[in-house]
Amino acid sequence: MLEHPLVIIGAGPIGLAAAAHAHSRGLETIVLEAGPGAGSAVAEWGHVRLFSPWSELIDPVARQLLAGTAWSAPDPTAFPTGNDWIAGYLQPLAGALELANVSVRYRHRVVGVARQGRDLMVDAGRDTEPLEVIVDSPSGRLRLSASAVIDASGTWGSPNPLGADGYPADGEAEQTDRITYGIPDLADPSVRARYAGRHIAVAGTGASAQNVLISLGALAAEVPETRISWLIRRPEPTFGGGDNDQLEQRGALGNDAKSVANSATVQTLGSFRTVALHPTDDGWIAIESRDGRRLEEVDEIVVVTGFRPDLSFLSEIRLDLDAVLQAPRQLAPLIDPNEHSCGTVYPHGATVLAQPEPGFYLAGMKSYGRAPSFLTLTGFEQTRSIVAAIAGDREAADRVELVLPETGVCGGSGTFDDPSASGGCCAPAPALLTIGAPGVGVTGALTPAG
Repeated sequence: MLEHPLVIIGAGPIGLAAAAHAHSRGLETIVLEAGPGAGSAVAEWGHVRLFSPWSELIDPVARQLLAGTAWSAPDPTAFPTGNDWIAGYLQPLAGALELANVSVRYRHRVVGVARQGRDLMVDAGRDTEPLEVIVDSPSGRLRLSASAVIDASGTWGSPNPLGADGYPADGEAEQTDRITYGIPDLADPSVRARYAGRHIAVAGTGASAQNVLISLGALAAEVPETRISWLIRRPEPTFGGGDNDQLEQRGALGNDAKSVANSATVQTLGSFRTVALHPTDDGWIAIESRDGRRLEEVDEIVVVTGFRPDLSFLSEIRLDLDAVLQAPRQLAPLIDPNEHSCGTVYPHGATVLAQPEPGFYLAGMKSYGRAPSFLTLTGFEQTRSIVAAIAGDREAADRVELVLPETGVCGGSGTFDDPSASGGCCAPAPALLTIGAPGVGVTGALTPAG
């Protein structure tokens, strides 16, 4: 048994799965969640439907824990919204963990992690002294000793800005009342009124941007005065794997978004890299691109350009992160969109995710850094392996077995200005191959060349 508790940062799907695995191994565990309840970040996009069915959104060990309660398993073939995921799984799981004496603490924001009594510079004691987790709680500042820490806090709280160079565009901060970061809920009457009959600029090319295009396209069909301008940094948009995407709902999303984008409802502006927002005398916003083009008379802006990890509270932890993705160095080559046109990643666990700081791991979306295309199944497998390693079961930690669907993401960020670089992920899914290593069996979906 560990001398101090395992501390898990985040009570989202990956953090709670990690807690379930820790409980199954008899590890004392504390879960710290900055928000008011389980899945607080999910609640902020709760109106959005997930790509994955219920069968891929419930951790197997968590399912076993829930089976001993009054929980009713949802239809495995249905596709829940974020709110469904919270009500049908995350909240019941958090409750089951608490009944099993796992401490799940809400409104506890982690503001620092360090080696107890040692800053980043000190070598001595890093493999013998506990980690210390500094927390702002409703009762004040707390310091918790931990034998190990799993940071599953995600990236939701750190959206990428509109500016194409990674910093906010000039004037972006002054226009925040006209900017939405994420997918607006047009089923909400007040949100619908904000966009109906207006000129909306949508920035981003991924699945979230496609969701926005589809919902705004439906709004424009009902309120014809609604205008949509789609700002993309590449010369042309890509729409994923379509009918060849093994995630059926994501393929359907891409097909629907393509239909809307090709309609008269949407004006697409390619190679548009925003540098500035200019308020006009008549109350509109003009959006300026690096090449001097301006999109005039904009009422609202929706920014869906991805997310980045918050590393600010890990400044005293020794990390080995990729300089580009801010993901664990061993994981980065597998998920780098500059190298791959696909987001598919070989299954991986504690060995790939381990950091120079003993006992500290990144998991879930945060482990992907700035890379897209994270799948919940990947996070479940990460936590199974990490918790096994923390418990001292190296054989289980190294035994990584998972079959992932092809992501069907064409192009990636790749060759930036080359409109012909579409990658190979939109071809039919490849055969599953097994990679053998001494004592390790790994089953993964291998991506085509390119």
